[in-house]
Amino acid sequence: MKILLDECVPVQIRDALPGHEIHSATDPQWRGLSNGELLRLAEQQEFQLIVVADKNMRYQQNLANRKIAILELWTNHRPTLEQYFQYISAAVERLLPGQYLELTAPASFPRK
Repeated sequence: MKILLDECVPVQIRDALPGHEIHSATDPQWRGLSNGELLRLAEQQEFQLIVVADKNMRYQQNLANRKIAILELWTNHRPTLEQYFQYISAAVERLLPGQYLELTAPASFPRK
């Protein structure tokens, strides 16, 4: 799967997603784009998923008829996310095209 990590998502998330093609919006070609422009360009370049930590994206963007799936993380705190790579990976594997999934803080999911 071709995946784009939003600017506010730690690049270390790529380690939770082996076997996928991972790009980061911290790269110069993506940096500073608005959410709407980022979504539009990501779809144009055939990304299947964008991972965000922005709690407002779904309220600020019209997500109807999007092809790209969106995974919203509960935090962008790298050390916390690193403890739950399996949880994040499992969520990515069950996403469908165009789906928006808010991944909440794990209550009972085992760490690493």
